[in-house]
Amino acid sequence: MNTEVASAADYITLRPPERSDGAALHDLIASCPPLDLNSRYAYLLLCEHHAATCVVAEAEGQLVGAITAYIPPAKPDTLFIWQVAVAPDMQGHQIASRMLDQLIAHCAASYRFQKIETTISPSNIGSRKLFESYARRHRVDIQAQPYLAASEFGAGQHEEEWLYQLGPGLRAA
Repeated sequence: MNTEVASAADYITLRPPERSDGAALHDLIASCPPLDLNSRYAYLLLCEHHAATCVVAEAEGQLVGAITAYIPPAKPDTLFIWQVAVAPDMQGHQIASRMLDQLIAHCAASYRFQKIETTISPSNIGSRKLFESYARRHRVDIQAQPYLAASEFGAGQHEEEWLYQLGPGLRAA
């Protein structure tokens, strides 16, 4: 007898964000330290201006995950992934991997990207594992190097950020 119970993670919908997701995205990021929290205004603009290069995960009408990304103006062949968030109660269900796979496949097909870049602070082991796993599963190169020194963030308590580069050889959907 199968006694498995379906969880909300089994009913995830992945889709581009809409402007109306901006406030919920802000709240999601706030619940996911160590991510830097930006203004609600910034997330509203991301959801509207960069919807084609972002993805959200929705379960039972609630935002439970998101990846925000954009095309750096000086690097039109690169997708820069800014933030990856999964609600604390939904972690451990491969939602981040599913979002990353879908987003990269979509953007590689739509924009013909060859590379992905992201920055990760040394203490953010989850993000490092996510991108290393992607590189292994999809057989693409991954390189990391120091990028932003802690001192560049001013007097706050921000860690340094390392630049991770994946590609070339990203595959479209």
